[in-house]
Amino acid sequence: MHSAMQFLADNPYILLFLTIGLSVWVGKFSIKGYGLGSVAAAIVVGCLLATLGASFGVKFHLDDFAKSLLYYLFMYGVGLRVGPSFINALNKDSINYAILAIIAPVLGLAIVVLGAQFFGLPQGAAGGMLAGSQTMSAAIGSAEQAISSGTLALHEGMTKEQVDAMIALSYGITYIWGTVGIILLCKYLPRIWGVNAKEAALQFEKEHGVPNVDDAGITAFHPFDVRAYRVVNDAPVGKTIKEFRARFPEYQVVNVERGGQLLGADEKTVLQKDDVVALGGNLESMTANMGVIGPEVPDAKALNIPLDQAEILVMNKETMNIPLKEFRSHPLAGQIQLQRIERGGVPIPMGLETKLQKRDVLFVTGLQTAVDKAGQIFGVIARHSSATDLLTLSAGMILGFLIGLIEVPAFGAAVGLGNAGGLLLSGIIVSSISSRLRFFGNTPNAARNILEDLGLIGFVAIVGINAGAELLTQLTGAIALKIFIVGFLASTIPPIIVWAIGFHIMKINPALLMGATAGARSHSGPAREAAKEVGSSVPWLGFPVGYAVSGVLLTVFGYFAMMLAH
Repeated sequence: MHSAMQFLADNPYILLFLTIGLSVWVGKFSIKGYGLGSVAAAIVVGCLLATLGASFGVKFHLDDFAKSLLYYLFMYGVGLRVGPSFINALNKDSINYAILAIIAPVLGLAIVVLGAQFFGLPQGAAGGMLAGSQTMSAAIGSAEQAISSGTLALHEGMTKEQVDAMIALSYGITYIWGTVGIILLCKYLPRIWGVNAKEAALQFEKEHGVPNVDDAGITAFHPFDVRAYRVVNDAPVGKTIKEFRARFPEYQVVNVERGGQLLGADEKTVLQKDDVVALGGNLESMTANMGVIGPEVPDAKALNIPLDQAEILVMNKETMNIPLKEFRSHPLAGQIQLQRIERGGVPIPMGLETKLQKRDVLFVTGLQTAVDKAGQIFGVIARHSSATDLLTLSAGMILGFLIGLIEVPAFGAAVGLGNAGGLLLSGIIVSSISSRLRFFGNTPNAARNILEDLGLIGFVAIVGINAGAELLTQLTGAIALKIFIVGFLASTIPPIIVWAIGFHIMKINPALLMGATAGARSHSGPAREAAKEVGSSVPWLGFPVGYAVSGVLLTVFGYFAMMLAH
């Protein structure tokens, strides 16, 4: 075993990716739906490997440059993800959700700082408790930044390795309840308040026409369809496509075949007998007037219509705050299919009363000409691309590091965002600009997920590996109990206060408030469980804005927890 441990110590890249792989594997295990997840597992696996190595006299240590680089990539990825919805939080329609998302992190920070001071916990505990109790693993990095940047001096007798170990230890102790607690609270707070959240969700669905699509998965139902019919009835003969549409506005003629030749769908085209007409429309309309033209035919040529796929960023004021049902009579209806709407990077339920907001992203499929017109009507169009704009990525990283160099005098010292904070801000700036323009800075979700997932899991794995050997020297039952108590309070109290304020003062619909409470803790798991609890997708509508705002705050609050606690 000593030889195996020494081999890992001599080959740090193998050690790192072994830890990452084991972390992902361990993170997949769950008990009744509750598990560590990959990030928390990275701390556990890293510490266990380091402790095992230490027991055989082998000390593991991975390069701090690699650790910092991974964390910086993660921070930039977070900025890219939350940028558009973070900006959306500044508008009046989202202000209540943004306020709740500020209250929860601030309360969590205050409880952690006061708890660390009250119990006299070792340096590093405050940062780890904040990260674990708020289930914001990124706060580990900002907590470490307080030490590695030299802003916070080490206490006498403490080493950097010991502080890192305490951060990791505190995170691990508080993370479990931090995850389970917020899920239980989001599910059961309505019951504690004596509120029927399921009825509230149903009422919201009726008022806003929002169906429950949370667990739709792959379905055979398609709301829109294109079918071909042969003209045999006299009614459409001699009518132009424009006249036919005036009589049947629920249909869209997308193609006409005559004598084996495709004529397209010019509105001046006059329909004749034996023409094959390809009609587009919603499924209900397609089955309501079957036979108005003639029998349906499987004409592959008429139906061989090139389709386009694009993302449309909503920017035109004329299309905002208008229910989707108002667009059903538009000439484009039947030519394009709205597949989903994302708000702040999170899909939201679509209903007849759903109103578009600025910087919503519409994912549409349909005729290329129709998609182009829709882009002009709603805002800015961007077709799907799997390529990453590495030039913008590089420029964004450089901008972040430059922002991190800026320091201003405060509290008798020079204070700045540092590299991590600069990259977070840079990511927000870049994604906000690209979300407006959509023709530069493309970073597909898969690429962004690599930045976030590999960056964070790799960073946390290195923290665990480097800290593991020091854990045995600091872990005592008394310290662990104190850390758990503080973490329990920091996990439990803020969501309850957020719920009370949202329910009694802001008068938010309880089903929406369940999602808003989850968003205020920047955790998607509780929103998912809340949606299952009420059997509705409505909680997801309250989630995106809080998710973005609290995600940014909690990420940087690890730094403040370290500074304020000591």
